Amino acid sequence: MSCPSTRLVQCPEHARLEEEYLAARDRLRNLSRLRVLSRQDERRLADAVAVVIARIKEHTAAHGCEH
Repeated sequence: MSCPSTRLVQCPEHARLEEEYLAARDRLRNLSRLRVLSRQDERRLADAVAVVIARIKEHTAAHGCEH
């Protein structure tokens, strides 16, 4: 995924999903930097990132949009 600031985002739903992905990814990174995460917390945060990625892929397949 490329950074939304480097391209024009035309599909509002795709843009919203990208923002959701970035927020989930950043939450995982930031919490990992602040403290050692339990396996359960790390798995939960990684699952949240994976779910958003899956939703973006589903949206792209259903609507044919890349951005």
